[in-house]
Amino acid sequence: MGEAASPLAAFLACRRIALAGASRGGRKFGDTLLRELAARGREVQIVHPAGGMVAGRPAVARLADLPKPVDGLVVCLPPGVVPGLLEEAAAAGIRRIWLQQGSSSLVAVARGRELDLELVAGECLLLHLEPVKGIHAIHRWLRSLWRRA
Repeated sequence: MGEAASPLAAFLACRRIALAGASRGGRKFGDTLLRELAARGREVQIVHPAGGMVAGRPAVARLADLPKPVDGLVVCLPPGVVPGLLEEAAAAGIRRIWLQQGSSSLVAVARGRELDLELVAGECLLLHLEPVKGIHAIHRWLRSLWRRA
């Protein structure tokens, strides 16, 4: 029998992704993730508490309101709101969750485990989303050197 994919590898295989953390101003890290995911062929649906339009795309206020099923959820929000969002994800049947650096906390990770979610926490998606570009490629290379030491 083959070994199950790691949560990181399983998430990177997701093609349809919900993103919580894009802003109306377009200057947050969630906005960068939105652009980079779309540029790499992912179908991205935005979740924003006010719904409406975000970054020129329709947004829904809750994961339960997504118009199409998704394979995973990227979270780029303050840690305090993440446990509630994880509960919402579990209720919507979304099992694969990427908690972008700065979004995870011990409470969120524990809640994700209680809900039996496949979490990636404390990692930057842009270090893993191929092709890795720009400063993220340099950061990935430096990180590989530190891990060898």
